[in-house]
Amino acid sequence: MQCFSFIKTMMFLFNLLIFLCGVALLAVGIWVSIDGSSFLKIFGSLSSSVMQFVNVGYFLIAAGAVLFALGFLGCYGAHAENKCALMMFFSILLIIFIAEVAAAVVALVYTTVAENFLTTLVVPAIKKDYGSQKDFTQVWNLTMEGLKCCGFNNYTDFVDSPYYTEQDGAFPPYCCGDNGTTTESCSADKAQNSDVQGCFKQLLYDIRTNAAAVGGVAAGIAVLELAAMIVSMYLYNNLK
Repeated sequence: MQCFSFIKTMMFLFNLLIFLCGVALLAVGIWVSIDGSSFLKIFGSLSSSVMQFVNVGYFLIAAGAVLFALGFLGCYGAHAENKCALMMFFSILLIIFIAEVAAAVVALVYTTVAENFLTTLVVPAIKKDYGSQKDFTQVWNLTMEGLKCCGFNNYTDFVDSPYYTEQDGAFPPYCCGDNGTTTESCSADKAQNSDVQGCFKQLLYDIRTNAAAVGGVAAGIAVLELAAMIVSMYLYNNLK
């Protein structure tokens, strides 16, 4: 009985933390959706490295909503000893766990497919908005400066973009490895002869370089999710 009470208390406290994290993510997500430029100024390249692939504001709101729901169900289920809430908590967590495993498998096995899919989305956006849409241009400038890269695939992604047209066929200075430190324009010949990689390849390289840290974090999250599911089922099976 003492063991049950201890696990129940720990379940409540753990999910209270998840609930508060969900509230925080919801608040940040709403802030980013309303005022994305301020978010970029504060977090710089840390935030920009993913902003060209996903809408960070909507992503944070979605993640915050899931954590909010999980935290509430876990707290309520443990405190009120409600079997329905505990089963819903377990089911949502199981779906998330399966989705994470599937995403990891896809990322490892189908990297080329993911690259082709993202190319069809990102490259047309660069050609349409880089140089004319302020926030989009700022995101890419911060990304290219932070990752020391150029475009999604390479410098040719900027051909026919508003920036390319306004600069009479010149490319962003990052494509020539200048990071905006020189006033000399980045021509096609200079960009072609530079060793600057595309941002997708550079991002993959950085992830593989830090594979141990990324894997450790992923494994830690998976262990926490499994522990939470086991505890929720323990409480569920021991409730009258």
